[in-house]
Amino acid sequence: MKRSSPYNPATGPVSCDILVAGGGVVGLWVARLAHQAGMRVVLAERDRIGGGASGGLLGALMPHMPERWNPKKQFQFDALVSLPARIAEIERETGRDCRYRRCGRLLPLTKPHHATLALERQAAAETHWNAADARFDWHIGADGHADGWPARASMPHGVVFETLSARVDPRAYGAALAASIADAVALLEGEGLETVDETAGLVTTTKGRPIRAGHVVIAAGHDSFGLLGRLTRQTPETYGTAVKGQAALLRADIDPVWPLIFRDGLYLVPHEGGRVAVGSTSETRFDDGFATDAQLDAVIAEAAVLCPQLTGAPVIERWANLRPKAVKRDPMIGRVPGFERLFVATGGFKITFGIAHEMARCALDLALRDTADSLPDSFRLETHLN
Repeated sequence: MKRSSPYNPATGPVSCDILVAGGGVVGLWVARLAHQAGMRVVLAERDRIGGGASGGLLGALMPHMPERWNPKKQFQFDALVSLPARIAEIERETGRDCRYRRCGRLLPLTKPHHATLALERQAAAETHWNAADARFDWHIGADGHADGWPARASMPHGVVFETLSARVDPRAYGAALAASIADAVALLEGEGLETVDETAGLVTTTKGRPIRAGHVVIAAGHDSFGLLGRLTRQTPETYGTAVKGQAALLRADIDPVWPLIFRDGLYLVPHEGGRVAVGSTSETRFDDGFATDAQLDAVIAEAAVLCPQLTGAPVIERWANLRPKAVKRDPMIGRVPGFERLFVATGGFKITFGIAHEMARCALDLALRDTADSLPDSFRLETHLN
């Protein structure tokens, strides 16, 4: 990527082809792809780059189940297949390691009917989990990956090992993405989007800075909903809500090549350096969206039951933040009603990290070409609003 900014961010950019509101993984991808398309880009982040839900601990990149195939599942599959090459490109440019690994996933079968479902999904994976140069499997077995990963008692009806899932270090990935555009994009930290006046062709930031912007893409996570509500004079709930998640990073002697484990909403994700991320809660009611509590203690205890190697593992970090859940739960991408050059790309909830690069591409396609052929109908903003 050519790295030459058309202006000095320190002096206050006065114009750009596109302004991106939000410095999480989606916003960073929008900025990167826009720059690669030859556009002058400003990225405005209200807090700090990667400081929201994109700065979490888990980094699990898991596909939807392979049965009842639909455009949404195909979109996610294609994104998960293409992501390693995109990450490798960023790593070559920046010299930073995103700590990505296609590790696969173990799914303990805890009830008799889970075994029947697993057989159906095995057949569906044979049909649908195929790319031009790769095939991914869904194996049903009696044992986990290694003794106690997971505990045999946790899989009374066997276990599935699928080879499509992967993991990435969210913070390393976000830092590498930010580094890949640092010399080419005007990054405004601590300065979010405040107003959009298409008639005048101006936007203003929360610090009162006026910027002439050809297009605006809102990719501000859960803050997108309040921002959209204010700009369109709707309630934030018209667009979506914030869901609190809590996770922890444990010190444990788990091989980082081992597969991640998922059972009933509980994630166990091995990372390099003797670290295992566990989580997460999904809380729609909470007093403090950024504080951990007893619900995380329960997650840590449940993880130790599922995998005894984690019993007594020291906690390196406890984390809580808010994730964006759009009205229909799926990602929300499209032109904002009442505007010609204002777009949104947010709401991926738990699947955002695996598809952020494709969400960004679709948002840019809509902004620049008024079409995004691969975008599923269920992801389109008008579907959510209808």
